Amino acid sequence: MLKIAYHPIYKHPLPEGHRFPMVKYELLPQQLLHEGTCNKDHFFTPEIPEDQHILKVHTEDYYRHLQDLSLNKRAARKIGFPLSEALVKREIIIADGTIKASDYALQYGIAMNIAGGTHHAYSDRGEAFCLLNDQAIGARYLLDTGKAKKILIVDLDVHQGNGTAEIFQNEPRVFTFSMHGKGNYPFKKEQSDLDIPLENETDDHTYLQILKSTLPELIETQQPDFIYYLSGVDVLASDKLGKLALTPEGCKERDRYVLQTCKTKNIPVMCSMGGGYSKDIKVIIEAHANTFRLAQNLFF
Repeated sequence: MLKIAYHPIYKHPLPEGHRFPMVKYELLPQQLLHEGTCNKDHFFTPEIPEDQHILKVHTEDYYRHLQDLSLNKRAARKIGFPLSEALVKREIIIADGTIKASDYALQYGIAMNIAGGTHHAYSDRGEAFCLLNDQAIGARYLLDTGKAKKILIVDLDVHQGNGTAEIFQNEPRVFTFSMHGKGNYPFKKEQSDLDIPLENETDDHTYLQILKSTLPELIETQQPDFIYYLSGVDVLASDKLGKLALTPEGCKERDRYVLQTCKTKNIPVMCSMGGGYSKDIKVIIEAHANTFRLAQNLFF
């Protein structure tokens, strides 16, 4: 059964001017239920995880300052959201969703988190709406518990996974692959194990050609026994924060290819949704919903 992490806190309200990015976390599960892609049994409710899982990835100093809301003003500004107890709790629960979804992926072949993909969170700081790096926390959990020996992170959000690259820069058991907009945030990139920077206005054909010539070779050389997939839909031409030119059909084919590759090669995959900032919320929901539809159709 496809298992999906969702908690009501995912739709945590923000002050006026910051609400738009949160709307999709309420609408996406409603859409999946309405159309029959999922039923209530597909969803599970994450909780507060043990601190040890987070502290394996993030420094104690940063995490404690985050919890007691005592980050200095500069560090808080880089996060982008007004810092609050509820916002921090939300990020902690998202991390638990990814931890638990990782276990479900081992059991069923795939599992999802409605939220997550917080790849701009570094070991010692947050950036760009990311406080804690959920997939890094999940990967470390699998390694530390012996449930995985080699992990491949496939980050196809339009923005480079800079925090993830920093966290795993000295960890040979995790291979970080980021395919992102060359001229987009972050303007100072970190070094992933493999970075593929794309020119502005990269279209479906070029994007998919690069992906399909890269992913199989990566899997062949790295031999991962678990994959994390960050399926941001900010690669769409309509995205306000992206500079690529994928169509909804191209984005769907991207997801189909990644998930089908995982299925064919029998590698468990855990998916976090990542970014999506098109002006029309319907476009965002449809693009994200396609990822869940494909997961359901390909694996079950």
